[in-house]
Amino acid sequence: MRLTVVRIARTIQLSEEQKRELSRIAQSRALPAGYVFRAKLILMLSTGATFTMIRERLGTTKRTIIRWKERFLAGGIDGLDTSHPGQQPYRLTASLRAKILNATRKKPSDGSTHWSCRKLAKVLGISKDLVHRVWREAGIKPHRLERYMASNDPDFEKKATDIIGLYLNPPQHAAVFCVDEKSAIQALDRLDPVLPLSPGRAERHGFEYYRHGTLSLYAALDTKTGKGPGKDRPSAHQRGIRRLLR
Repeated sequence: MRLTVVRIARTIQLSEEQKRELSRIAQSRALPAGYVFRAKLILMLSTGATFTMIRERLGTTKRTIIRWKERFLAGGIDGLDTSHPGQQPYRLTASLRAKILNATRKKPSDGSTHWSCRKLAKVLGISKDLVHRVWREAGIKPHRLERYMASNDPDFEKKATDIIGLYLNPPQHAAVFCVDEKSAIQALDRLDPVLPLSPGRAERHGFEYYRHGTLSLYAALDTKTGKGPGKDRPSAHQRGIRRLLR
């Protein structure tokens, strides 16, 4: 004959007020599922249900039953609530906003080209959502890059108007040639300074650069034959271009 030993849980004595409150929680569909589960567990313990019955009915474990029984005996219904106030949220003060904007204008120390919300938030010890909010309000986009061109030629506007006019309204029977310089040596020094990002404006780099020696390449396209003749010269001058176009 096989004997089965069934452990009977020590009955928990509940007051009428506790029974009503636990019953309300157990029947709720709006409260967290874990809170409802714990209320049902305590109610079953109060009726003298065995651990086996509770495990099968609620799909839980012996360790879980013991843990919440001890917490209820120590703290009552409040001991079943696992909610906690959490971390105090940061207030977006003027000094914190200025700190975020000032850090954004500096380059990351890890060699990255620009900041991301998560990277800057980790460095400052704040949430990424707070960084994103400040960037959005200030119109800052560190991942964006714009280019600009500055000229110290007093006649630049007049020259640019003449050149653009050839494309928009060319003279009759005129041939317009577009000449560009293809350097074989990479330029490393920019002529104009890099303008850092600021609220409402992306970081900007100039188009012009210092030329540390160049090798000029002259090339043309013969539209009749489709051939592209080309020659290289140590320096650029009008005579070399005219000689190529003959």
